[in-house]
Amino acid sequence: MTGRFITFEGIDGAGKSTHIEPLAERLRALGRTVVCTREPGGTPLAERLRELVLHEPMAGLAETLLVFAARCDHLERVIAPALARAEVVLCDRFTDATFAYQGFGRGQDLAMLGELERWVHAGLQPDLTLWFDIAPARAAERRARARAADRFEAEDVAFFARVREGYLARMTQAPARFVRIDADQPLGDVQRQIDAALAARGLAAAGR
Repeated sequence: MTGRFITFEGIDGAGKSTHIEPLAERLRALGRTVVCTREPGGTPLAERLRELVLHEPMAGLAETLLVFAARCDHLERVIAPALARAEVVLCDRFTDATFAYQGFGRGQDLAMLGELERWVHAGLQPDLTLWFDIAPARAAERRARARAADRFEAEDVAFFARVREGYLARMTQAPARFVRIDADQPLGDVQRQIDAALAARGLAAAGR
């Protein structure tokens, strides 16, 4: 077996995080060792940077650089070692989120993001990216019923419309890596979409 790197992407309120641990349980039932992690975060340093990014006012460039600094540590200490051990890594957001949020949402230069991606990734990309797609207005309804908003969750619908366009652009650039999940569906239907995407790549869910 080889390691598999699967990322979960989508605007705030899409519901992607809800499905990570249940998927991990299904994969463990198949005998796979699974690491669940998130971005920004995943290491002690990256978690401290996450708190700054989510709660401290800052310029867009500073925000971008902090996100990539956290990712650099995360890749080195968690993701790359787990993949080398032939484990499955399920990551709540990765660099597609940076292009969507900091690039399209905040207006940061996309060429600069591409350079940072090349430096930090050193050629590593997810094997599969599940994009939980939902209308920004619908996601806003969900966020309104959730916890107190951080700096990103407090943004308006227009911001999230730009972020969604960013995800669409990334999917257009890497169609073989992306699978669009219709996130405005009941949990069971979303789960079946996830399982179908994994089955197509040789990681069928338990019982399938």
